[in-house]
Amino acid sequence: MTAIQTEPDRRREPVGTDGPTPVLDVVVPVYDEETDLEPCVRRLHAHLDGAFPYTFRITVADNASVDSTPQVAERLADELAEVRVVRLDQKGRGRALRHVWSTSDSPVLAYLDVDLSTDLAALAPLVAPLISGHSDVAIGSRLARGSHVVRGPKREFISRCYNLLLRGTLAVRFSDAQCGFKAIRADVASRLLPHVTDPAWFFDTELLVLAQRSGLRIHEVPVDWVDDPDSRVDIVSTAVADLKGIARLLRGTVTGSVPVARLRAQLGRAPRPVSADGVSENLARQLVRFAAVGVASTLAYLVLYLLFRLGVGAQAANLSALLLTAIGNTAANRRLTFRVRGTRRAPTHHLQGLVVFGLGLGLTSGSLAMLGVITQPSRTLELATLVVANLLATIMRFLLFRGWVFRPTDTDKDADTVGSESEEAVR
Repeated sequence: MTAIQTEPDRRREPVGTDGPTPVLDVVVPVYDEETDLEPCVRRLHAHLDGAFPYTFRITVADNASVDSTPQVAERLADELAEVRVVRLDQKGRGRALRHVWSTSDSPVLAYLDVDLSTDLAALAPLVAPLISGHSDVAIGSRLARGSHVVRGPKREFISRCYNLLLRGTLAVRFSDAQCGFKAIRADVASRLLPHVTDPAWFFDTELLVLAQRSGLRIHEVPVDWVDDPDSRVDIVSTAVADLKGIARLLRGTVTGSVPVARLRAQLGRAPRPVSADGVSENLARQLVRFAAVGVASTLAYLVLYLLFRLGVGAQAANLSALLLTAIGNTAANRRLTFRVRGTRRAPTHHLQGLVVFGLGLGLTSGSLAMLGVITQPSRTLELATLVVANLLATIMRFLLFRGWVFRPTDTDKDADTVGSESEEAVR
């Protein structure tokens, strides 16, 4: 029987850097990038050749391009010895990464986007902890402290909402799932990749969630990042695919079709943790308790609203009823749903709960305002509108509670995820 090694300070063996194979294989997935591919590869090659102390390879993974991208890639491979081209007959960034990473002979695997939005100065800090054996996966983070990001408010809002959604539904500990700047040890990738099924943009998130639940160390590197205004990502279709991916991961973890226990036994560095405030508890149990608190809060809200409505207008009644029930709801969820005990951070939790209340107020008040503009509502229609608005506000409240208000602080985080730690630079 193979012993399960669970020492909290267990380290991987350092990567050998003297062998004949390249230490690092950097994949550049492309589809119809005939304009951007050559400057990207030349800039990346010059950086690695001048600043990276070990052998490297650049692999252009062509996702069935229909323009002259394949010809550009072949020309670069003929000119630069460290460049190779892999041609796939189907589109999909995840498909390209899985194929190249699964067949590469390099001990450290990475990828970056062809637009080079991320400053290449972060590449050495990204792979250093993987080479040393300190960490298993490394990600560039645009949301970590110390990062510098230039992008529009729309993309900033979408990115933060997506990562909040991941924290609320999948209890992730990493801060930025979708930054196109990641690396992984090949020995770890060989275990995880067979269980990562998404062929497109959700590949990153699926890989990271599986890595976290398998007890692996995820190292985060703050990056300087400038948005590419010519990005071809379809935000709507990508968002829909991401939501489907989240639902699939939730189903897989509940049903056991994702072999987390086996992967943890093979790869994990420490026993599965339970955080001090209970946020790592099973999502299904939290949902049940949250729903029970929500039902009680909604009934209390409706009773209070009807009582206040006898003497004041709809907006004032809504504000008063929602404020009173929000205070009780935060306290009940703190104690019952997320199992937080004692007074530690209680004022902060209630202050954040009021922020969540404000967002819920905006949603319900906005619904009432829109209803008043469209028609002269009956009391029944008014109540029905508020019930629907409160349902949406409840979903939002759970995500914010789980992903923000009652999320563990840095001092509460378990050892299987390492965020933004100082690493010895590659010498």
